Amino acid sequence: MSAIVRLASVCLLTVFAGAAAHSSPKTDKVLENVRVPAGFKLEVYTDGVPGARSMALGQRGTLFVGTRNNGAVYAVTGTPGSGRATAVKTIAKGLNVPNGVAFRDGALYVAEIGRILRYDGIESALDTPPEPKVVSEDLPKDRHHGWKYIAFGPDGKLYVPIGAPCNVCNEPKYASITRMNADGSGHEVFAKGIRNSVGFTWHPTTKELWFTDNGRDFLGEDVPPCELNHAPRAGLDFGFPYCHGRDISDPEFGNLGDCGKITPPVQTLGAHVAPLAVKFYTGTAFPAAYRNQLFIAEHGSWNRKERSGYRIVTVRLEGNKAVAYEPFAIGFNRGNETPFGRPVDLLMLDDGSMLVSDDAADAIYRISYVVPGA
Repeated sequence: MSAIVRLASVCLLTVFAGAAAHSSPKTDKVLENVRVPAGFKLEVYTDGVPGARSMALGQRGTLFVGTRNNGAVYAVTGTPGSGRATAVKTIAKGLNVPNGVAFRDGALYVAEIGRILRYDGIESALDTPPEPKVVSEDLPKDRHHGWKYIAFGPDGKLYVPIGAPCNVCNEPKYASITRMNADGSGHEVFAKGIRNSVGFTWHPTTKELWFTDNGRDFLGEDVPPCELNHAPRAGLDFGFPYCHGRDISDPEFGNLGDCGKITPPVQTLGAHVAPLAVKFYTGTAFPAAYRNQLFIAEHGSWNRKERSGYRIVTVRLEGNKAVAYEPFAIGFNRGNETPFGRPVDLLMLDDGSMLVSDDAADAIYRISYVVPGA
């Protein structure tokens, strides 16, 4: 049994929610109900970010947060773990689903449906944000799976997913992860056959791409699985719309391809769990068993009789092979009641702690590890 499995299975049902610097009725419920492994502490960093989704950290420590439903982008200032009050500022509003945020060379990139904006010198102008510059406006305008997670890769290019504009359909210009230069030029498809990825990252050593993908709906309660995938190079096909999971042929589009020729998922995840963020743990504050292993935020199902997801999980790797898929933080929901929270994005900090955004409780949490006896 792996070290991560032992930590999760033995200790997960112990409460280690920390005292919050700021809390609200919503986050109070999360703190009361979420369980993490022994030695870990969950606390509220801020509860003042309505609909908190994707996160990006500026060069001066400003936390930028995108949203999906209120058209706003926020900047949060403060020091996680200090217990001191945070300040939340609205730096953009009236945008078209600005879910994705990324930071590079002093500029904040924001992904709307249909275009990408850039706010230059933003950390010096949080009170009077500059007018954005348009980096790209040639992206699809479809709202269905049109919100985007964006991030800069080790190659310096901005990676932008293009979700399928449907539950399942054959639209070759969609269902991919693309990339472009920081100025918007050189836009190209990196990987295809990806229904809707809202989270990706790169291995800290190999620099290869890893991403989550949300499985299609209406094939059944437990079919098909959502996915964790690995793209070590450009040009791979991950099967959508003709193949789901490793070998589930789509009843309508299965004749378009061969499941035996796709790049299969490294790990099949629960059906309808809606995996979003995926991040490698690159710090040293957590126990050694977690280092260079994957955390995934499962946002939670909307179309199962019994809810699934609503948790943070770990996937333990040996090389590029998954050997364990285990819960790490559970309790964001109880049965089929309205969820207390819905994890969206994860961000690793220099001090080895991890931030978690929650668009249901309008909050950012910090998960840290307390060395026993310290």
